[in-house]
Amino acid sequence: MNRGLFAAVGAFLIWGMFPIYWKSLEHVPALEIVAHRLTWCCLWVLAFLLLTRGTRWVRPLLSRPKVLRNLTLSSALIGGNWFLYIWAVNAGHIVETSLGYFINPLVNVVFGVVLFSERLNPRQWTAVVVAAVGVAYMTVSHGRLPWIALVLACSFALYSVVRKVTDVESVPGLAWESIVYFPLVSGWLIWLWARGEGAFLRVDWQTDALLIVAGIATAVPLVLFAIAARRVPLSTIGVLQYLAPSLQLLSGTLIYGEAFTPVEAVGFGCIWLALAIFTLDGLGSHWRRRMAVRARPVDAMGAEAADAPLSGQESR
Repeated sequence: MNRGLFAAVGAFLIWGMFPIYWKSLEHVPALEIVAHRLTWCCLWVLAFLLLTRGTRWVRPLLSRPKVLRNLTLSSALIGGNWFLYIWAVNAGHIVETSLGYFINPLVNVVFGVVLFSERLNPRQWTAVVVAAVGVAYMTVSHGRLPWIALVLACSFALYSVVRKVTDVESVPGLAWESIVYFPLVSGWLIWLWARGEGAFLRVDWQTDALLIVAGIATAVPLVLFAIAARRVPLSTIGVLQYLAPSLQLLSGTLIYGEAFTPVEAVGFGCIWLALAIFTLDGLGSHWRRRMAVRARPVDAMGAEAADAPLSGQESR
């Protein structure tokens, strides 16, 4: 449990510190950063798999066309999500990106209802409505839809849906998602370099190092999250996941001086209230299930004890 908990905290801390990492590369175009992120992520993940599993994971993956199609779709979704996120961070919209990842769990709930016919109880519907009120308030007050937050939330929720219905381990799945893009993005980076453009090997060694390490920074939290998912209760992960957008919000306001006006305070307040309602409902359900499981053996023993005297009387 401790190992899983440390893995979960580590994953969300890394994700929460991403704005600082991408801000250090703001002199590099967002599309070029994403291309390097995908290229180096592919190389690092393949190296990890070769060292830990050899090539045993390749044939089972290639023999499942449906899985490969799903992973190709999820690759497109996560690639688009990464591009928008990095662009938004370096364009001064860190606060809105954090809003997107606060909204994401609630979008997951809506997709569960629409796509998987899941049912919500009144408390969960209340949380969804309160969140919608917060988004609507910010839209009306600012005169524009918080499209960055909504696209980030919806694209990552759709990515989660595709991965949910795809029976594949996280690391081999990430490897294929990276491989799909690798020929295109690596070829484009080589073309840029041949034209005398691009930042890699042309700015300074710090930029080169950050672009290369971007692959590890992408892969490590995903591996940590996979470890946590197997060892930590889902309810605990559900609470910890708010660590990442909270850190993003703090970095945007305290480090980079982005505005957090009364409008944002009301809008975020609605989102936080919705998340609190939803999280408490989930924790309550989890606690009730655990208590029910613990009570079953006691009830059975109690029933046996109640029957024992009768059996004894009958034998007499």
